[in-house]
Amino acid sequence: MNAHELGAEFTRREILPHLQQWEDDGEVPRALHRAAAEHGLLGVGIAEDVGGSGGDLLDSIDLQEGMFAAGASSGLMAALFTHGIALPHIIASGDADLIDRFVRPTLAGETIGSLAITEPDAGSDVASIRTTARRGTDADGDHYVVDGTKTFITSAGRADFVTVAVRTGDAGHGGLSLLVVEKGTPGFSVDRTLRKMGWHCSDTAELGFADVRVPAANLVGEEGGGFVVIAEQFVVERLSLAVHGYGIAGRALDLTAAYCRERTTFGKPLIANQVVRHKLVEMRRHVEMARAHVRDVARRHVAGEWVVAEACLAKQTGCEAAAYVCDQAVQLHGGTGYLHGTEVERHYRDARLLPIGGGATEVLTDLAARLLGYAS
Repeated sequence: MNAHELGAEFTRREILPHLQQWEDDGEVPRALHRAAAEHGLLGVGIAEDVGGSGGDLLDSIDLQEGMFAAGASSGLMAALFTHGIALPHIIASGDADLIDRFVRPTLAGETIGSLAITEPDAGSDVASIRTTARRGTDADGDHYVVDGTKTFITSAGRADFVTVAVRTGDAGHGGLSLLVVEKGTPGFSVDRTLRKMGWHCSDTAELGFADVRVPAANLVGEEGGGFVVIAEQFVVERLSLAVHGYGIAGRALDLTAAYCRERTTFGKPLIANQVVRHKLVEMRRHVEMARAHVRDVARRHVAGEWVVAEACLAKQTGCEAAAYVCDQAVQLHGGTGYLHGTEVERHYRDARLLPIGGGATEVLTDLAARLLGYAS
């Protein structure tokens, strides 16, 4: 069974029967992580020598496409695969101790990790992070003392550990580092659970750090080297969100085409109307263009090309496909599409986050302009 089929089958069997309940509950159960690990899903695209299943980003995209095609929501995927943004920095560091303590248990479905970068005053502007980490030494050994606040953090309420971006040096890019902070550490708290327009089953929270003592051994990579590592991993995160975009768009298109064949108005199926057929074709065009664009950039990334600007554009393409197609899906479903619990209504709400998360479209467009030489 290939990755696409594996993802689709797992979604049909383990996710679809419970998804609406998880949406209403505001989170997915830890048992789903264990089940996904047992079937090898959590490790797709991650090297076997750190506990993964092997493969690369293209295999991960195949898996995601299969899950979206079978009905997984963008919020569900964000919650189940949060390790996709929490672990890469640790893996890239090559630190065997951190990999054994955090990477392997997470890929085995035993623990849940999260990534904390965004702050109330520092969203897409990573260089403006204010959460501080002061180095110290006492009878208990080398440590950092962390103070600050993080917000809009995915899976923060369920996470056993959080990879946190902190300021260990002067202002700007060069003063940033990454630390792994474990749940239960004194002074580390989940201050507020955040309710959202969409991504309902993806728990999101605000985190507080008040004199949190973190062992120096939990430093990820070199002190002061955090910005470079964060920037490198943003490429994969943005491509993954682009897959979310055309993935839910493709699912919404399939649901809408089926509905238009079944729904009868004025004595004939909806799809018998030319205007409806043309809308479906336009929706299909958006999905296929986005998929081709995103997969092309992903292939170039896997081949070792520097595609930071291209990933920004690919993310926008995927997001715009989701926005257009999901909107049209609700329109063609009519009143049914506006009802809570209707799948296209869920995709419509989830789509709105994609141009914001992982870097707002406006910020990424300006970044691409600079990288492509269009800014003075």
